[in-house]
Amino acid sequence: MKVKVQKIDGAAIAGDAGDIELNEAVFGVEPRADILHRVVTWQLENRRGTARPTRERADVARTGKKFGRQKGGGTARHGNRRAPIFIGGGKAHGARLRDFEPSLNKKIRALGLKMALSSKTNGSLFIVDTLELADAKTKALKAVFDNNGWSGKILVIDGDAVNDGFRMASSNLIGIDVMPAAGANVYDILNHDTLVLTKDAVAKLEARFNG
Repeated sequence: MKVKVQKIDGAAIAGDAGDIELNEAVFGVEPRADILHRVVTWQLENRRGTARPTRERADVARTGKKFGRQKGGGTARHGNRRAPIFIGGGKAHGARLRDFEPSLNKKIRALGLKMALSSKTNGSLFIVDTLELADAKTKALKAVFDNNGWSGKILVIDGDAVNDGFRMASSNLIGIDVMPAAGANVYDILNHDTLVLTKDAVAKLEARFNG
């Protein structure tokens, strides 16, 4: 699959450097809603945090002996000191430890990422040579996006690390997210309208699936 490569400001690149061959095994996979749903659900479940568990009545290490007589003591008829109304007693209906880390086969995770990348090749995927900016300012970068026709939520993925100038210039733009290739994931790709990859990002993503 051959795709045009452009400069970040939208200018075309002449010659063979203006084209890049995308691996069909990574960017040409037919998306399946059930696979993408499984991977997104797995991602969001892993992001959930659980409450710290509390000790309930059965978890408190206290004697179970009846500490007062049944009648004539002038107090309520308590059975033992584990009751929630006593200091140090077990908590009534306390928070339980819950497991929010479901397992998902690595092959399904990899397939989901391929499908997410492939779903953007219908006109929402753009390849740039580099994220180097002549003027690394927020206002200038906003003009670049407008000139390219990139609107809505935009995800920009670079190679090993995101270009510092681009990262700082885009930090104040709403709806613009940047990440290195190692952080590419199904949820973020599907959650953005436009996907912008550098040539380094393409190489890293393809190498990620080729061992």
